[in-house]
Amino acid sequence: MGNLVAIVGRPNVGKSTLFNRFTEHREAIVDNESGVTRDRIYGHTIWNGKTFSVVDTGGYVEKSNNIFEKEIKEQVIIAIEEADVIIFVLDTTIGITDLDQSVAQLLRNSKKNIFVVANKVDNNSLIADGYEFYNLGLGEIYPISAMTGSGTGDLLDDIVKVLNNSETETLDHLPRITIVGRPNVGKSSLTNVLIGENRNIVTDIAGTTRDAINIRYNKFGYDFMLIDTAGVRKKSKVSEDLEFYSVMRAIKAIENSDICLLMLDATQGFEAQDQNILNLIRKNKNGIVILVNKWDLIEKGNNTMKEFQNTIKEKIAPFNDIPILFISTLNKQRIMNVVDTAMKVYKNITQKIPTGKLNEIMLAAIEEHQPPVNKGKIVKIKYVTQLPTPTPVFAFFANLPQYIKEPYKRYLENKLRENFDFSGVPIVLVFREK
Repeated sequence: MGNLVAIVGRPNVGKSTLFNRFTEHREAIVDNESGVTRDRIYGHTIWNGKTFSVVDTGGYVEKSNNIFEKEIKEQVIIAIEEADVIIFVLDTTIGITDLDQSVAQLLRNSKKNIFVVANKVDNNSLIADGYEFYNLGLGEIYPISAMTGSGTGDLLDDIVKVLNNSETETLDHLPRITIVGRPNVGKSSLTNVLIGENRNIVTDIAGTTRDAINIRYNKFGYDFMLIDTAGVRKKSKVSEDLEFYSVMRAIKAIENSDICLLMLDATQGFEAQDQNILNLIRKNKNGIVILVNKWDLIEKGNNTMKEFQNTIKEKIAPFNDIPILFISTLNKQRIMNVVDTAMKVYKNITQKIPTGKLNEIMLAAIEEHQPPVNKGKIVKIKYVTQLPTPTPVFAFFANLPQYIKEPYKRYLENKLRENFDFSGVPIVLVFREK
């Protein structure tokens, strides 16, 4: 069993700063606008040889009319239920507030290991100010500065003492499948339907998911990491710093994934921004599945799906060997197909073709249609092999590789796709002198 440590507290006490210090990279967005962290953000910490997961929650706000603040409260409650250890962060410069009392009440009922942290003790003269927090009746107080790291070592020493001794299983070997798309196409709804619990906040306000959320999917014989990202929108629309961070986070998620599920809104079709995201995925050489969501809202004729599919394929040419699924997260229509198809694309992207078989098929195709004579030069391709790269790259060895032009390269790629299943996979061809 892995160990999970949750960081909770009211807004603006420094939870995300502490999270960043623990995970040693900027996984959580830090901004002094309250309510920035909305979903539970997961990371990993290694301390004294022990690995544990740490989760940063949204600031806890009670009895609020603000839709996000209500959702944040739910997120904190879920985090408390999930966690083995809870770090309750308080602001030494402000002291106990009514909200702190509310959080303390929730924690007193949780019967979990609780570490009370007096944050923002940026110099020793402030240590005594943290003693006020003993009045919350939650035990020992840890004076720290999340910003400078002072006191965090003692805190971590005591946290790892109460954790399970079993090592957290490393998840690096699992395929990483990321859901990307413009804001409001239904990415978080898809995550929730797949996982079968409301792990992510779902509202119809664009920009709800600001960070990329990592969730392990382990059922129906599949085991992979599912990542839900912030909606990627046009640069002109990125008005606040947060949006900029979110776009960066989505880009980073694409960079760190194996397969991207590009979600479209059926009522809006395939737009320029969808093309931009697709180009980003291709450039990164990820596997791709296109999901047309909200298909339940489309009036259907005899060939509606076929026509819609053809329109998308025209727009994404020349690389249109991409699975396109028509789904409804609302009606749970074709949702299992999403997982099956994504894992099929993962199998395609990781396949290694034996050199003998590759040469047998490709040299015959080259014999059948030779590279055109260029400036009087006759190009001969002698040999082809798949390079030992994470995604499919094929090296063609020729006497004059510089004379092989784009149309012929496309012919070779099409022949590879005809003979081997690379559906959803960008493949790269390189030409070398033999």
